[in-house]
Amino acid sequence: MTLRTGAAGTRIAAWLAVVVSLVMSVVANAASRDDYARQWPLTLGQEESGAYRVLLDEAVYRSASQAALVDVEVFNAQGQPLPAALLSPAQPLAQAPRTLALPWFPLPALDPAAGGGDLRLVAERDEAGGIVRIEAGVPPRDAAVAVPGQWLVDASPLREPVRALRLEWERPRESLQARYRVEGSNDLRQWRTLNEGTTLLDLERGGERLRQGRIELDGQARYLRLLPVRPGPGLLPVLSGVAGELEPPPPQARWEWVELEGQRRSEGGREYFEFKLPGRIPVERADVRLPGNNAVEWTLHSRERGDASWIWRAGPWMAFQVGAGAGQASQSDPRPLAMVVRDRQWRLGAGSAVGAQAPVLRLGYRPEVMVFLAQGEPPYALAAGSANARRADAPIPALLEALRRQRGAGWQPAPAYLAPEPEELAGERALAPQRQIDWKSLLLWALLVGGAVLVAALGLSLLRQPPRD
Repeated sequence: MTLRTGAAGTRIAAWLAVVVSLVMSVVANAASRDDYARQWPLTLGQEESGAYRVLLDEAVYRSASQAALVDVEVFNAQGQPLPAALLSPAQPLAQAPRTLALPWFPLPALDPAAGGGDLRLVAERDEAGGIVRIEAGVPPRDAAVAVPGQWLVDASPLREPVRALRLEWERPRESLQARYRVEGSNDLRQWRTLNEGTTLLDLERGGERLRQGRIELDGQARYLRLLPVRPGPGLLPVLSGVAGELEPPPPQARWEWVELEGQRRSEGGREYFEFKLPGRIPVERADVRLPGNNAVEWTLHSRERGDASWIWRAGPWMAFQVGAGAGQASQSDPRPLAMVVRDRQWRLGAGSAVGAQAPVLRLGYRPEVMVFLAQGEPPYALAAGSANARRADAPIPALLEALRRQRGAGWQPAPAYLAPEPEELAGERALAPQRQIDWKSLLLWALLVGGAVLVAALGLSLLRQPPRD
């Protein structure tokens, strides 16, 4: 009986393995490049960068069919999807930080470990608080030893927060490695620590030079004091310049506009103008244009489908145009929306009578960015347009923040560019919704039912056997 039971158990285990492999194959093959309507080959702006950013254009938005833009994905040459995420226009386009040269002064100091006293500063300042002349002294003690490499930086001229200091020094005769701390003060009398310690490096080997002269600040002060953590006879940098690193300027908004011509509708005794947006464009602003001089109060609504209710988006606001025939027309500013909207249907309601010509609805958007990690062999391609495929978002924002902490705040993914013309994949067939069958659940249920049947059959076969001594 033991042999029979073992053989039956082996058959059950083999059957379970087959079912599990089927489940895994169905899940793994849930989406492929052939599930998309078309693709754009990508040209990399920099080889072997690891992370790339692609600026989407109107053609990609027109191809996408799902509201959250989950049907936009990046593939490698083997047709494998790459880790990617859709980011807002400002997230991945980090700009290089601004720097401003700061006045600095060497400080004569004594080694406290050798009996030196506390540092006493006497500074001559101008009306704005900037240091013109500085005198430093230390109450003498026995066996005091002078220590070089200490400086005072005047950050009082700045009206913006300084997030780091960038140091320049003369090229050392040998490798340099020194640890510095930064203290801050607003009156040159009371000091607090803004950086407990940062290692400055200047290494050279085989004609290559590695240099690290950036010190981050945890807080703000008008005056900054740079002191070596371990004063002593070791090699210290000979300072030649100090610059304050400021926040980068806000990214320049690149606005794109889509102009729509609508149809006049009547509902409840009121006139409306309805428009259809050809794609999943992330609308953030709205504007209305009419010929000639005009001033009309508008209200804007949108909805996703024809059977859904209209949702308020903006207004009432007045859109005007004055001096149209004079060559220098004055026009109203675009109206910002409360949130990004990707609805396909839009409706304008007028607060007063509109002439025979229908208005033109202008919808403004900022192109979004797809950031992806390069895996597998190039060339890479961005595919868009599918009613059934869904992109799995990777933790790209957290990765970008980690890389900026390691490589500097000015680092950003290398650019990649869309081909001018797309390549057809499945075409319009990919945009047709298919009946979704949950194969995973079906196979799991089949696994449970089949296992129960096999156990029952095994039990019956054992009961039919004659008893043995």
